[in-house]
Amino acid sequence: MDEIRGDEIRGKTEGTAAVPLSVLDLVTVGQGRTATQALRTSVDIAQLAERRGFHRYWVAEHHSMPGVASSSPAVILAHLAAHTERIRLGSGGVMLPNHAPLVIAEQFGTLEAMAPGRIDLGLGRAPGTDGATAAALRRTDRLGEGADDFPQQLAELTRFLDDDFPDGHPYARIHAVPGPVQATAEGGVQSPARPPIWLLGSSGFSARLAGVLGLPFAFAHHFSAQNTVPALDLYRESFRPSAVLDAPYALIGVSALAADDEREARRQVLSGALSMVRLRTGRPGLVPTPEEAEAYAFSPMEREFVDSWLVNIVHGTADEVRTGLDDLAKRTGADELMITANAHGGEARLRSYELIADAYGLPAA
Repeated sequence: MDEIRGDEIRGKTEGTAAVPLSVLDLVTVGQGRTATQALRTSVDIAQLAERRGFHRYWVAEHHSMPGVASSSPAVILAHLAAHTERIRLGSGGVMLPNHAPLVIAEQFGTLEAMAPGRIDLGLGRAPGTDGATAAALRRTDRLGEGADDFPQQLAELTRFLDDDFPDGHPYARIHAVPGPVQATAEGGVQSPARPPIWLLGSSGFSARLAGVLGLPFAFAHHFSAQNTVPALDLYRESFRPSAVLDAPYALIGVSALAADDEREARRQVLSGALSMVRLRTGRPGLVPTPEEAEAYAFSPMEREFVDSWLVNIVHGTADEVRTGLDDLAKRTGADELMITANAHGGEARLRSYELIADAYGLPAA
């Protein structure tokens, strides 16, 4: 195995934060905005996050959703790498069953060469989309096989990253480039590091697998809050020390949005809730404006969904969000909080991360 150090996985706390704070970006596109503007906002947020001491910045893979422009994490990460210098960048995550393991190894080997020592490879087993789109991505309608084969796909990807298929294996003479093989070529010099693998999940499957393999684990609390504590408990109970980690390390994705006053925060998160209502009812679209969300006539069933959805979004003033995040970290025992701020406009998202940084006294430069 190529070198992976625990300090490349474990985050660093800044200011008064009890745990490291990071950012999860869905590259959301609001009504009246373009994907180009959304991607520019991602650069702005990544630079703000780096400047203010957030530990890492991840991009999530989604498909066929007009309001989410993050279908190609590796491409976006290359762009972000060119506009940042220190912050860790990664996938939160790449949906492994959608891709050939060799392709992912090549993409993230390339990213590692672009930004040495700054790349994380987070992997999920869900499609990140609906069944029809997943079938188009995978060129098959036998979708269950991809999820069931996840451990085998993970093992194959790991061997491509480490370039250590055993003699006699059909892939023993195949190499992911950029990668370790370049160090063994005549006159070759190659960094011994490669991106650490994280497993992502919203249930117990990846929690247990990450524990058994001794890998870091990221849980999607932002859309599966009821499963957070059971999954983290399962991860810790299943954990076996490895060459990667000597003790469990788990982060959770958290929806959080801070504004200058409580009413404005409520307006912003309501637009995201309406976007989720439309997605869950088969009407995905661009993120609506706060004005449209306020004027929307929610049905009783939709209102019930919105109320349950908003309960798990930490929102309000900066102090209220800080209190909510601190309570969540204490309740779950998470080692790191990865904050996603879904709102219509980039200005609201940028302001939210700035306010949260101020609330925790994170570095100003």
